[in-house]
Amino acid sequence: MHEQEPSLAASQASPAGDGRVEDGRPAAADPDAGDEKELSLPEMLERAERQAQELRDAWLRAKAECDNVRKRAQADIANAHKYALESFAAELLPVRDSLEAALTADTATASALRQGVELTLKQLDSAFDKFGIKEVNPVGERFDPHKHQAMTTVESDKPPNSVVHVLQKGYLLNDRVLRPALVTVSKATGK
Repeated sequence: MHEQEPSLAASQASPAGDGRVEDGRPAAADPDAGDEKELSLPEMLERAERQAQELRDAWLRAKAECDNVRKRAQADIANAHKYALESFAAELLPVRDSLEAALTADTATASALRQGVELTLKQLDSAFDKFGIKEVNPVGERFDPHKHQAMTTVESDKPPNSVVHVLQKGYLLNDRVLRPALVTVSKATGK
């Protein structure tokens, strides 16, 4: 057998042993540094299969984590829908209590009942304000089909398409129509 000849890079390495060839350039890094022998084809196949299995395991874990995040998000959304009105409902309970108390009063006078109803209405208004519910009472305003629902038109001395009468107040929830106001609208007079 013959001995392996030293590589050209090794023979040209600087005597200092710093990994540089004689002209000062760095020696090429050996990609299999640390491996004393080259891998055979079956060993390379085994290494590739092992890496593929590791990547598949990592992918499966990532996929499972994504599924868990999606399921948690769906549960959070379901709970948000289910309990979205909880604080609003809690604000309405005192209003109901006040109405029930008014009905149970045996000796209440008409003026006492009126005062009780006015206080109850204030409680309701306070709850509405807290949750961004605003009243729409557009008497004298220009008809807005986005916030009003015309029930009828009447001849009037007001400009055409003005709200003359409100049959039922409307309500906005954070500037979104919760219920349109039912109104009577003026039309041009036929002179």
